Amino acid sequence: MSVDRRLVLASASPARLALMRQAGLTPEVVVSHVDESTVRAARVGEQVALLAAAKAKAVAEQQTDALVVGADSLLEFRGQPLGKPADLPDARDRWQRMSGRSGVLHTGQALFDVQGGQVVSRDVAVVSTVVHFASPTPREIEAYLATGEPLAVAGAFTLDGLGAPFVRRVEGDPAAVVGLSLATLRAQLAKRGLAITDLWRR
Repeated sequence: MSVDRRLVLASASPARLALMRQAGLTPEVVVSHVDESTVRAARVGEQVALLAAAKAKAVAEQQTDALVVGADSLLEFRGQPLGKPADLPDARDRWQRMSGRSGVLHTGQALFDVQGGQVVSRDVAVVSTVVHFASPTPREIEAYLATGEPLAVAGAFTLDGLGAPFVRRVEGDPAAVVGLSLATLRAQLAKRGLAITDLWRR
């Protein structure tokens, strides 16, 4: 049985939307337009949590009744946060440094429950997954860069696209690396007394 609650994704990420749809969810997409450059924290995990919450809050303030999901991801490599590369040389430099090494992909996700125009609950979680990179050849790196995909994703790689062969393995939730931990979303919904299956659209 479905529950008549609107589900809103506060993200422009096609990967996050695809993950939710694959899980039987059909969220509306409302982009938050949060200026991410203004959000800083001492630790990368804290930063993605703040960003996810800021995005969810910005969209929740526009809603009367909805479950709003905000998310953000950053790769922590050698202690530094890496979002989307600034340009092609930046993406190339990253891959040359990441090749054969490991990083931690942190995904923050926030669930804001809006009822009667008021946020009645906020739940913010961080899911951290260790990513072990392969050692692509210079030719493979150039071919991958030429696709443009590395410029559009945090850390200059993704598991759900052309970059997948360049990841040896992950330790943790692969969905969180793509952009959203469905297992964590299920747990966040459960705290509100909702089963994720209640929100399936049939």
